[in-house]
Amino acid sequence: MPDLILASASPARTKLLTDAGIAHRIRVSDVDEDAVVARHGVTDPAETALLLARAKAEAVAATLTQGNDAGVLVLGCDSVFSFDGVAYGKPHTPERATARITAMSGRSGTLYTGHWLIDTRSAAPRDADGPTAGTNGQAAAGAIASAEVHFASMTAEEIAAYVATGEPLAVAGSFTIDSRGSAFIRRVDGDPHAVIGLSVTTLRTLLHRLGEDITALWR
Repeated sequence: MPDLILASASPARTKLLTDAGIAHRIRVSDVDEDAVVARHGVTDPAETALLLARAKAEAVAATLTQGNDAGVLVLGCDSVFSFDGVAYGKPHTPERATARITAMSGRSGTLYTGHWLIDTRSAAPRDADGPTAGTNGQAAAGAIASAEVHFASMTAEEIAAYVATGEPLAVAGSFTIDSRGSAFIRRVDGDPHAVIGLSVTTLRTLLHRLGEDITALWR
């Protein structure tokens, strides 16, 4: 059974994999997201999400050594929310989160989650679709999952209370769908797991491109 490493500190992503029965370990990358985006000059939200997912996966893959880390799969993910033509990452401050949520109230935007999967084995199997060459010539595959998120109208008091929980400060777009923020989401068109930050369907597709079956990762 291949070993999967998730290159993310997100509790929501690891819970999603765990609930889907997918065995994995966690190894957090030290990627400076702002520096990566600035270096590549990417402005499109979808491309930004894929770029950062790749950067995180490659950063973790580069730290792997022999032993338990030999011949593993590394998955990097990143989410970017597009609203009114602007890419929203993590707000980090209550003031920024409040302004964003206030603007999004009663409206909709699109959440893009980039996925990048690296097979660190020296002789990775490849199917007809063909993975790309990743770092050090390792086989890799990437894809984007997206969903349009429709928000309910929120009162100023609700927004203030939500921001005060701290929950929206460290998530893309300043909202969650799997916790308190779910109360303010009317509808999701597209892959709901993309809103959480990791699409299991997309992971299955990437594994197939690398010649693996997702059932091999089931506990």
